Amino acid sequence: MDVGFIGLGHMGAPIARNLLKAGHRLIVYNRTRSKVETLAREGAQIADRVADACQSEILITMLADDPAVESVVFGDRGALSALRRDAIHISMSTISVGLSDHLTEAHGKAGQGYVAAPVFGRPEAAAAATLFIVAAGADAMLKRCHQLFDAMAQETFFISNRPSEANLVKLSGNFLIASVLESLGEAFALVRKSGIDPHRYLNILTSTLFSAPVYRTYGPIIADEKQPADGFKMSLGLKDMRLVLAAADALAVPMPVASLVRDHFIEGVAQGESDADWSGLARLAARRAGL
Repeated sequence: MDVGFIGLGHMGAPIARNLLKAGHRLIVYNRTRSKVETLAREGAQIADRVADACQSEILITMLADDPAVESVVFGDRGALSALRRDAIHISMSTISVGLSDHLTEAHGKAGQGYVAAPVFGRPEAAAAATLFIVAAGADAMLKRCHQLFDAMAQETFFISNRPSEANLVKLSGNFLIASVLESLGEAFALVRKSGIDPHRYLNILTSTLFSAPVYRTYGPIIADEKQPADGFKMSLGLKDMRLVLAAADALAVPMPVASLVRDHFIEGVAQGESDADWSGLARLAARRAGL
């Protein structure tokens, strides 16, 4: 398929690379030119402007937040005005429910399709094409996108015909991951301060009660006190907690744990750790314990 791709960060670049490997033709745009040039050497075509990446049948965006998506779609000579009437915009970004609804309406009025397809998985999963995609949109649009999803992920879950429901699922999932990071951080602080070996403790956890991927992925990072350079930033974790709380507020759903985790992300950002991996919540818990 002919695909435009905008956003070549830690997640976007490996996803785009897998699309190229699968034989799809890509024209790519990114604000940082060096990232575009790397993919160009692998067969992608370079777009000098957002509009230049919007001439294909499919546009994929993988961007950091609502303002970035709004700028690309609604900005001067943005995607909304540049896409043809039958094109589909696949937004893989973790964005608000409200913006996803706005994108659905705006693309619909322009005669374009819109599919929300946020992902679960870290950059290494993106590189290995083992992501999990949560997709929502009209059935006909999802069918057109299916082969692209197969090139990026080990499994795609089709949640509903309303795109923003995929974003709500993604935000709720990120809340659960963040709450696990918070609770792991507190538990590790407790056992470390008592003198228990954190690696032995982790082995007990993952061999008995907590063998899920999130514990096996982040447990060693916390036990080893690592600071991954290419992970998910604490500032983005804060963004997602704010978005999930906004969604909860709109539906009158109390989420006190999400409020606590949000405040701890704010603490991390205030202490200069905005760009640190969000597993840094455990480091904050250790500091509170005097470690």
